Amino acid sequence: MEPHHHHEHSHRLTSLNKAFIIGIALNITFVIVEFGVGFYYNSLGLLSDAGHNLGDLARLVLAMLAFRLEKVHPNSRYTYGYKKSTILVSLLNAVILLVAVGIIIAESIDKLFHPVSVDGSAIAWTAGVGVVINALTAWLFMKDKDKDLNVKGAYLAADTLVSVGVVASGIIITYTGWSIIDPIIGLGIAVIIIVSTWGLLHDSLRLSLDGVPVGIDAQKIQQLIMEQPGVENCHHLHIWALSTTETALTAHIVIDNITQLEEVKHHIKEALEEAGIHHA
Repeated sequence: MEPHHHHEHSHRLTSLNKAFIIGIALNITFVIVEFGVGFYYNSLGLLSDAGHNLGDLARLVLAMLAFRLEKVHPNSRYTYGYKKSTILVSLLNAVILLVAVGIIIAESIDKLFHPVSVDGSAIAWTAGVGVVINALTAWLFMKDKDKDLNVKGAYLAADTLVSVGVVASGIIITYTGWSIIDPIIGLGIAVIIIVSTWGLLHDSLRLSLDGVPVGIDAQKIQQLIMEQPGVENCHHLHIWALSTTETALTAHIVIDNITQLEEVKHHIKEALEEAGIHHA
């Protein structure tokens, strides 16, 4: 069995270690505090914002986990190592978030019909801290020149806007006493969580069933193989995910000259590497 190579993913994540650790520590602390304050002051806006931040925190942890598990060597019982567990964690994350969202929606609807007074200043101050922490986390990632970090940073910066909305609701409630705004904000954030989590659930289910990863077209991959010099036919093609960051492929290739076996195989592997398939 030939060794396979981890190119961009493991390289990207090694430079993330410090930012990940600081970002995760900050966000874990804030999510716990925000949930606590939300429960204490009976604020659905804070609870839903905490749920939203928890989802993004889980993604950071998942990315770190993927990097760690890539270093675990395969053994006789788990010949691919434990990489697949990243997909299972991703699926679990999506399910937990959707269950939490269902609870938030039910509570929000109930409070729309049975309004309960909430402390607007507590909501505003707590969400304000969230804005600072989200902005700081985004800065931690964006200051790195690596492209993958910029994507993560932009994603976290978008969360800052959600927290800003909660701050605004707290200020409005403080000066107007319109507590009904709290469940409305809760419903709004719940919708945002559903939209962002649905894709995660879909992709996780697909990968856990050994489906072709999103972004890879099996027919185009087959055509790519057929276009390589010396290849006459390609069949029994299977493409699946080893983890959330690594894709594998097996196929039967018919070649026109058996003496060129190694050369043809080398060309195919190079083409597949460029197509994002690192284990073939």
